[in-house]
Amino acid sequence: MADVVDLIRYPIKGCAGTSMGDALLTPAGLKHDRSFMVISEDGVYRTQRRHPRLALVRPTVSPDGSRPAAWLSEFLGTPSRLVRLPPEHDRIADGVTPGPSGYADSSAVHLLSRSSLTLLNQRIAEQGTPPLPMNRCRPNIVVDGGSGQGRGSDGGDWAAVPHTEDRARRISIGGAELGYAKLAVRCAVTLVDQEAGVRQKREPLSTLASYRRAASGGVVFGAKFSVVRPGKLSVGDEVVVHEWGDAEL
Repeated sequence: MADVVDLIRYPIKGCAGTSMGDALLTPAGLKHDRSFMVISEDGVYRTQRRHPRLALVRPTVSPDGSRPAAWLSEFLGTPSRLVRLPPEHDRIADGVTPGPSGYADSSAVHLLSRSSLTLLNQRIAEQGTPPLPMNRCRPNIVVDGGSGQGRGSDGGDWAAVPHTEDRARRISIGGAELGYAKLAVRCAVTLVDQEAGVRQKREPLSTLASYRRAASGGVVFGAKFSVVRPGKLSVGDEVVVHEWGDAEL
């Protein structure tokens, strides 16, 4: 059993996310998710890895997507431009299920369960460090143990078991369907305090490296999915897993 407990889009790549009660899932992910990007005058994109203050930018998008911030250069202290993904873009992200993606680092949708974060915070607490909020992980869809409706095809409260999302291969939520692409490799953006716009030193990467290091390299947390069938998503929707696979770690 599992339900959607949060839907988050990030209109400008690297900037703050916006939680939504309802969202349209397009072929390239949640509508307007990472459809804008901050770049240098030379065309190099900017992320929180080098510009953690991006976390403090909380963009809003008008219905036609035409209201980006115009003061980024002053705010970041370096000449910057804002670019928009063209409607006719044809970028395809790789993975087990390839699919269209906007300016996201890889596949269109990042899904994470609350139980996975709970386990991470338990391990972080063993190091004497305070727990981290979900926004450090910057997911698009957050799932949790359901109300008795959302159920995997093999039954059971799958979302209550940490990292079970790693094994989900085909998922339906509301009117949409997702196909598993890959595990989500985590980078230094997870070190950035999303409320302060300041990069921290160790967590969560240090702890993740102790138990979530992938055989192919890097540390992983959460799973990436491609959109197989677009549709409307809502908080409270049941999450049904129709096909399972083996964990890749």
